[in-house]
Order: sequence, then C-alpha cells, then structure tokens
Amino acid sequence: MSEATMSRREWLLSDTPTSRAQAKWGRRYQTWLAFRRNGLAVAGLFIVLAMLVLAIFAPLLATHDPGVQVLADRLQPPSAAHWLGTDELGRDTYSRVLYGGRVTLGMVVAVVILVAPLGLIVGCVAGYAGGIVDKILMRVTDVFLAFPRLILALAFVAAMKPGVESAVVAIALTAWPPYARLARAETLTIRNADYIAAVRITGASPWRVILRHVTPMCLPSLTVRVTLDMSSIILTAAGLGFLGLGAQPPIPEWGTMIATARRFILEQWWVPVIPGIAIFMASLAFNLLGDGLRDVLDPKQR
Repeated sequence: MSEATMSRREWLLSDTPTSRAQAKWGRRYQTWLAFRRNGLAVAGLFIVLAMLVLAIFAPLLATHDPGVQVLADRLQPPSAAHWLGTDELGRDTYSRVLYGGRVTLGMVVAVVILVAPLGLIVGCVAGYAGGIVDKILMRVTDVFLAFPRLILALAFVAAMKPGVESAVVAIALTAWPPYARLARAETLTIRNADYIAAVRITGASPWRVILRHVTPMCLPSLTVRVTLDMSSIILTAAGLGFLGLGAQPPIPEWGTMIATARRFILEQWWVPVIPGIAIFMASLAFNLLGDGLRDVLDPKQR
C-alpha cells in the first residue's frame, strides 16, 4: 500500500475529524468497510452492477437485432452463432435477454423513483402530524395493504391498456404502502427528540421540519426496504408480462419471453429457462444486496 493511500486511509478513519467533509467521508468509508465484510452482499452488488451495465450497453453487446425473425433458424440450441440459442421465431435469445434487461430493470427503476418519495412523504407526514391526518393516511394505506400486490396490480392494469407504462403505474400504486408504514414508524420514534424540539423553537414550519430533519433520518431504513423490495417488484413485473398485461410482444421482456416460450419447456428448454434464470439472478442479487445494506444501515442491527 502506497504512502498516499495510507495517508488517505488515516484521514478517513481519523477519530478527530477537522471538518464536516472529513467526518462525512469518514462515515461513508466506515460503512463501506462494514459492507465489504459481507461477501454475499458484495457478490449481490457486483451482480446488480453487471446487470445494469449489460442492460445499458445492450446495443453494443448484442450480437443480433432482438426483433429480427429468421424462421430457418428457429429453436436452435446454443452455439457459436447463437450463444444462448434462438426462440420459436428464430430470434437470438442472448440479444433478447440483454434488451429484456433494459425493459425489466427499467420498470423497476421507474417504480422505485415513483413510490419511494411518495411512501416517504406520506409516512413522515402521518407520523409527524398525528391525529386525524395520521388516521386518514393510514386507513388509505391499510386499504392498499389489504390486497395481495399482484392481484391489485392485475386489477389496475385491467382497467388500463396493457403495456409497460400501465404496468409501471399499477406496480407503483401497489408498492408504496409498506414504505409509508416504515417511514411513519421511524417518524414516531424521532418526532419528540430534543433536536426536533430545538428546530421547532427556532420557528421552523412543520414542512421544513419534515423535509429537512425528519425524512433524512428515515432514509437508511427506507433504502434497505427498497433494495429488498426490488426482487418482488421484478417478480411482479415479470408476472404481469407472463400474464399478457405487461410488456407486449414483440418487446423483449423477461416475463413475456417466458410466456411465449413456455410450451417448449420439455424439448427446447433453453428458450423459457434462460429468461427465467435472468429473473432469478436479478431477484437473488437484490436480496443479497439488501441484506448487506440492512446490516450496515439499519440501527436495529448494530
């Protein structure tokens, strides 16, 4: 280890930081060291990053156009020409899996961007305000929690036009209640803290207290929950695609690929199994990553 690296490490691990930036970066470095000790979590992180890179650079990594049909090459086994074989229309499975990652993982990212802020704000407002506001918001949350996520998503998609956008909206409408419950529980534990009282004494408005001082304290637990929940979002998105209510053919989405190829499971097994493996690996990776983040971010685990 070079002298510069040792000096940087000592600066990050200093017990007496001389600036706010040093304290912040030192805390982040210690979090990374704690996370790195969990080998399975690191493996999950690398799998997630690898899938994201493959999805982003799919146009450069794909060996064939995912939509081109070559009926003469239909149902070909894995070979040098087609690394993961071809489907019932002669389309390259490897290229379709890469592009399918863009659709499936893109849906997951879109759902998280929609539901995480919504659940955080609803939960923090309910926990901080209390009273009738808390009761109304939590009763609405309970209504959504009363139905299984996939069943409720099916109902929402059935009321709209099947497609990627409808699936994202439907999953988002069913995914936010657990985040709201978690944010409310965290807010209830900190709303009477001394520093919150000090902020109120200075004349800060309720919204400023919630946005600047309450929500940041809820973010670690919410981050862990979102990461663990991504696997179920992937399964829900793939389930909607499998049932014909998500991405529509010929869009290469993992659930849709399994649905169109399920009749070949016994003879040409690679056609439905390979997108199933992609779904399994993505779900497993997010679960491993979430477990590692919970160990280092959740204060109840320390």
